[in-house]
Amino acid sequence: MSPYVLAVGEALVDEVHRPDGSSAEHPGGSIANVALTLGRLSREVRLATWLGADARGDLVRAWLTDSGVTLVPGSDGAERTSVAVATLDESGSATYDFDLAWRVPAEALPGADTSAEASAQVGGSDALAVHTGSIAAILEPGATEVRQVLEAARTTSTTTYDPNARPAIMGPAEEVRPRVEALVQLSDVVKVSDEDLDWLYPGTDPVAVAREWQRGTPALVVVTFGGKGAVAVSDAGAVEAVAPRVEVVDTVGAGDSFMGALIDGLWEHELLGADRREALNAVDLATVQQILDRCCAVAAITVSRAGANPPRRAEVGR
Repeated sequence: MSPYVLAVGEALVDEVHRPDGSSAEHPGGSIANVALTLGRLSREVRLATWLGADARGDLVRAWLTDSGVTLVPGSDGAERTSVAVATLDESGSATYDFDLAWRVPAEALPGADTSAEASAQVGGSDALAVHTGSIAAILEPGATEVRQVLEAARTTSTTTYDPNARPAIMGPAEEVRPRVEALVQLSDVVKVSDEDLDWLYPGTDPVAVAREWQRGTPALVVVTFGGKGAVAVSDAGAVEAVAPRVEVVDTVGAGDSFMGALIDGLWEHELLGADRREALNAVDLATVQQILDRCCAVAAITVSRAGANPPRRAEVGR
């Protein structure tokens, strides 16, 4: 069976409202965007999500299929496809309101059928990596199921997490913070934005938080700073990457494409899989730098065009 990544989380439709009064609908959702990025980077990826059997769900499914993402069976069990209303400011930055319901399809839960036939369809327990985060990891009833998936995955897979905070639907920071911290400690790799950390830990140096998180379970914690670049913290130390200068259309999906590129880079360097955990913990700074630079390049392409529209492998050179 070919190696793959299993992404577990929300797929939805972004209803984008621009400063000039225009609007449009784009397929999206944080975890779907990560899966899409991996698919466009020519990686096998499977998405366990929660879509409706409706027109918006059809839009999302076609978008994912076109980029090589396989949906886990049962991902069409929602009553309706969720919607995120994204309002852009003059800089292209987005704020969100949500009409969203979420749970993990039964076929992706621990204890589901793991026969060879089912594994070929769903993903089974042999994924190189399992990724989750954002709304899916906090919004119940799916959040409890996500944690079960992540706990079970650690025996076979690298676990990756992006808090990608959405205060409009997640609740107060003081209630979300311990849940995020628990998920961080179930994860081998964490990507988090400086804005997320400012919400979770107001007034605290984001790199200091990354160092504190990394002293626990994670081998690698990456903090993104939007157009300024990113900093990665590991046992070997810290490295910084500068984001390429581009004309920003909007920032929708930028952090998710960075996350997808991060998983892809770790895959490129054969650092995914539970059997590679020791190597991941010992990763050298030169390797991290190379991965981080490419993540910034992928995110820069995404922000240069409308909606969650990450590049394909040919666009980033390798």
